[in-house]
Amino acid sequence: MTSTSVVSDYQVVLDRIRLATQQVGRKPASVRLLAVSKTHTAAAVARLYALGQRAFGENYLQDALPKITELIDLELEWHFIGHIQSNKTREIAKYFHWAHSVDRFKIASRLSQQRPSGMDPLNICLQINLDHESGKSGLDSTQLIALAQRLQPLSGVRLRGIMVIPKPRKGFEQQLGGFQRAQVLFHRLQRELPGIDTLSMGMSGDLEAAIAAGSTLVRVGTAIFGQRSLKMRSTIDV
Repeated sequence: MTSTSVVSDYQVVLDRIRLATQQVGRKPASVRLLAVSKTHTAAAVARLYALGQRAFGENYLQDALPKITELIDLELEWHFIGHIQSNKTREIAKYFHWAHSVDRFKIASRLSQQRPSGMDPLNICLQINLDHESGKSGLDSTQLIALAQRLQPLSGVRLRGIMVIPKPRKGFEQQLGGFQRAQVLFHRLQRELPGIDTLSMGMSGDLEAAIAAGSTLVRVGTAIFGQRSLKMRSTIDV
């Protein structure tokens, strides 16, 4: 994808967010855009940085760490959004500002213990397997409050909210129904604990429905960068 198309597609996504928020009476600033740069180059990230984008999402450490190192002089906010394996927590705790896909106490505890001293706590979201899909990461919604409360004493992490990836659905109304179930869980968590402010949901194909259901952060990759490269599929940690 050319730099020109990245710029124009990025603007289209910003316009979609602005229009979606206006249609439901929300302010555009109430929704953050996370540009999902997984498998795309550091140069592509730098192009969006020049346009004002600061938050970028990565799924694979082997792909992300060279980019983070190359762009260390830029004021970027890195979000880990892929499945978190126990042997990856040290690098995530060291190099990332957010982790959206925490679904076990063991993972949260390791991230907290391995967060370097002197750094702010790592912001985390609990990933919920909203549709009980086999093979998909995330905890059962019935476990949410208990796990969230258990995380409170951990000093190296800060629970900010929840993340969901619902089963793909066609049509706005079908998408909205799934996201509204996540919204109910988010509000329940807000009532139980202080500091809960992030509902991470919505991607390229369904961000309008997610925003209508209260999303505060949409994770958009394909609509900005185009289809992801497969050249590292055999070497990256999946």
